[in-house]
Amino acid sequence: MQSVTTVLEALQLAPADRTAIIIPDSGVRVTYASLREQVCTMAETLAAAGIHRGHRVAIALPNGLPAIVSFLAASIAGTAAPMNPTYKYQEFCFYLQDTSARVLVCGQTDAYEARSAAANLGIPILPVEIDAHGKVLLLGIDPKPWTTPPAPEDIALILHTSGSTGRPKRVPLQHRHLALSAANIVKTYALAPDDVSLCFMPLFHVHGIVASTLAPLLSGGTVVAPTGVNPLAFWRMVREHRVTWYTAVPTIHQVVAGRARGSDRPEAGGSLRFVRSASAPLAPETMRKMEEVFGVPVLEAYGMTEAAHQMASNPLPPAPRKPGCVGLPTGIEISIMDDGGRHKPQGDRGEVVIRGPSIFLGYENNPEENKTAFVDGWFRTGDEGWLDEDGYLHLSSRIKELINRAGEKVAPRHIDEVLAEHPAVAEAVAFGMPDRTLGEEVAVAVVLRPGYTESDLMKFCRERLAHFECPKKIFVVESIPKTATGKIQRRIVAATLCGGNKESVA
Repeated sequence: MQSVTTVLEALQLAPADRTAIIIPDSGVRVTYASLREQVCTMAETLAAAGIHRGHRVAIALPNGLPAIVSFLAASIAGTAAPMNPTYKYQEFCFYLQDTSARVLVCGQTDAYEARSAAANLGIPILPVEIDAHGKVLLLGIDPKPWTTPPAPEDIALILHTSGSTGRPKRVPLQHRHLALSAANIVKTYALAPDDVSLCFMPLFHVHGIVASTLAPLLSGGTVVAPTGVNPLAFWRMVREHRVTWYTAVPTIHQVVAGRARGSDRPEAGGSLRFVRSASAPLAPETMRKMEEVFGVPVLEAYGMTEAAHQMASNPLPPAPRKPGCVGLPTGIEISIMDDGGRHKPQGDRGEVVIRGPSIFLGYENNPEENKTAFVDGWFRTGDEGWLDEDGYLHLSSRIKELINRAGEKVAPRHIDEVLAEHPAVAEAVAFGMPDRTLGEEVAVAVVLRPGYTESDLMKFCRERLAHFECPKKIFVVESIPKTATGKIQRRIVAATLCGGNKESVA
């Protein structure tokens, strides 16, 4: 694969007549020639609307071809700022202002909250439409030719990630960051032109943008891009479009796996060669069940916005994949540090730190956060973990989520994974509960299947957990709050059930 340094270059490698995007709702196939033309035309239209390099283009679109074309065009003409289209009015006001958005790209009739916020802030609204032939256009503006392609150091994408105070931080990602991360994914999974990926992750999140979209396009493969994200249609789309892989969070995988019945899976999923999981911890028991259903390797990976997504992954067979482990470094260096900034030996726990060419250079306009985010050129991830004898990375917890029980640090993720092994538990999340004597005690929220009681779970935990890890309190709930990308909101669970103040997973 030819080396690329910008998003624009990533689109230019595949033959013109190859299929780049499939729109499953209509069966329309968009060639690379058409995709390139659409992206360049929209970039020129954005330029005609006054967008220049570095100007932020807010995008509020559901998954689908318009979201893909808009992101690619915005990153080339200026800087793409995709936003969750289900945000409420006040959230759009915040994010539009915080990113200094120059325009808002959205549908003609939907995105009422986004439109209202943009109108109130005096931000021009550029409606987008897609015709029956799969052609996406911005309406009301004639394209204006431009000749300067983006440079590797230009900011292609701006996203938000949660901060230690709860205020979101702006993460600027350069073209080279996205190109390198996509190339690392292509290499890790040996993606080729005959691969077909299914885009199930939201396209306002780095996971969906880089892994679900950029990586397959860089490899010359095909992306099946449904409108919206509907796991219930998974098996039909895999069968109809011969999907070879897809990537998602564990909650989506569990819904998809739950839809498989009897002999349906082999018929529908025979084209799959692997499944990738990232952006939230994958319990070993969940991985085992998934491999039974999918019949292919399930590879857990580790990514974050600040690293333009992927940092580590379990490899394809015949190399070993380890349950409960996020795998080997992919294109970057990974080390473990103590509180004093000293690197720790193999097997010792500490904070996971990373460095490499795909990692961002710092939060935008946030010097105080940047002072503590980097140590001697290493970015502090905020995750606790260790490297085993084979160089595989194991994560134990977000450092701010560790439960401090009388000085004993308890990793809630470990408790989650143990409870996931119980047949009664559909979902579980552990967190710290305030305790006058110990400081914190272990509590757990569970979604419990019929026929079991809390005492059954307590007995199960006592048989498998150290005494200080066993929950003092089990809350049975109907559902567990998650982010739009499927991450469990541990902080919100703690705050709702017992007034805890733990940070949510970043």
